[in-house]
Amino acid sequence: MQTAVELLETVPTRVWLALGVVVLGIVLGYLTSLLLQRLLTRLGVPDTIEGTSFERMARDFGTSTIVIVSRLARYFVIGLGVLVALSLVGLNYVDQFGSAVAAFFPQLFVAALILIVGLVVADKVELFVAELLRGVKLERIDVIPLGAKYSVLFLAALIALSQVGVATGALVVLLAAYFFALIVLTVVAFKQMLASGAAGIYLLLNQPYAIGDEVRVGETQGIVSEMDLFVTHIESDGEELILPNDKVFERGFARIR
Repeated sequence: MQTAVELLETVPTRVWLALGVVVLGIVLGYLTSLLLQRLLTRLGVPDTIEGTSFERMARDFGTSTIVIVSRLARYFVIGLGVLVALSLVGLNYVDQFGSAVAAFFPQLFVAALILIVGLVVADKVELFVAELLRGVKLERIDVIPLGAKYSVLFLAALIALSQVGVATGALVVLLAAYFFALIVLTVVAFKQMLASGAAGIYLLLNQPYAIGDEVRVGETQGIVSEMDLFVTHIESDGEELILPNDKVFERGFARIR
């Protein structure tokens, strides 16, 4: 017993202080994780992100987005405690290593958090755009929500890479080329939708006919049951005809009084 006490007395004070800092960092890390998880839950974040692909993937691994974020915060606090403890030890190579890690560690944490938020927001943007276009019955319309999703993901990845010091100049050029190509492909692939939208704006603003009016479009005659920015619904002989608004202009229309 005496030998053990003497051995402990030979341990420098800074080592004991470093161990205390590590223990304190672990305790604070767990407290931070717990408080953050409760805060996000009270703010209704779990309900907001419910159904997103990242949340489903997290559930497949037996966890959740909230738990992942709270654990990242825990490891961040514990990691800071370890870095402070290493600096207290006073070894030269430890100081050099600790300085390099201390400069990079917060950036890595922020980058990981940005990626997680980007994944969740991208899913929400896809669902929101899909909901807006749910009533539009045009070919390849489902490409627009996917394009919105991957645009958000690209921006999140770009911001995350900039946080860890990756040169993003080429990525910015690539982002500009991506949006330019997206615009060109949208114009080419959805030229009918754009034409229908332009015609729909005219119809909605000038209202040459309204819901309940009897109209004749080309050889089709019936009652207007619904109209929006892109299409007009006409009921005729027990059938509901859905005409793109540009076809209404192309075929010509007449309102029957």
